[in-house]
Amino acid sequence: MFLLRPHDAGWIIDGTVGMGGHAEAMLSAAGDDIRLLGLDRDPEALRRAGARLAPFADRVRLAHASFRDVADVAQAHGVRAARAILLDLGVSSYQIDDSGRGFTFQDDQPLDMRLDPGAGEPAAALLNRLPEQELARILFEYGEEIHARRIAREIVRRRPLATTGDLVAAVRAAVPRKAWPRRLHVATKTFQAVRMAVNDETGALRHALPHAAALLDSGARLGVISFHSGEDRIVKQTFRSLRSSGYAELEPSPLTPGADEVRANPRARSAKLRVLERLS
Repeated sequence: MFLLRPHDAGWIIDGTVGMGGHAEAMLSAAGDDIRLLGLDRDPEALRRAGARLAPFADRVRLAHASFRDVADVAQAHGVRAARAILLDLGVSSYQIDDSGRGFTFQDDQPLDMRLDPGAGEPAAALLNRLPEQELARILFEYGEEIHARRIAREIVRRRPLATTGDLVAAVRAAVPRKAWPRRLHVATKTFQAVRMAVNDETGALRHALPHAAALLDSGARLGVISFHSGEDRIVKQTFRSLRSSGYAELEPSPLTPGADEVRANPRARSAKLRVLERLS
């Protein structure tokens, strides 16, 4: 997080505070005059982040909110400009492994997939409601799944779906065995696509980026870590559209994790970091 340079007095915003790891690193690297505003849609993640960041006491404020609303949340907390802003678009390990909300295909869990379990439509309702053509579009656009039409047809045939096991069974039945990927689970792309649709993740990103950029103080930076080619494309296009408005990208290409980092955290293998700076 050294690229965001949160050293001067003022505020930094972590729009996806999650378990508080990035927030802790930024606060530890920054001076005592830096304060952090952390947002997250998941109330359990906020509780865990609060415990992790407790040593920083009144330097931290946490808000139960989506980064889509970063401008409104900042205003509500009296934050007029930020020294650094971070958006990590990945799902946390806790949400995948321990939340019981159906983010993983390793266990048979309720098909929920909502980042905020108290808001919106769960995955089961979406899968049981949408027409086949729309399901195929979601699977292809968000999951880049080449068997999207086959899987959508099988989902419709098997309705109603209630658990992750139901969705895995539909994918396995739809995709020819010889076409199953060697390194990934055959349902990986489908689960990613459904999660992104349930939480309108690309819509939130498109809305948030220009508002986050507008919150930057002079010389401050916005970093976005994406794990999906479509999300990275949105970030790249938005950053380049802001060039004529007093902003500049730190690098023309995204930064990616090194081999050691991938070995330590295999889930980081597809991460891409882009950084935007507001010019003085």
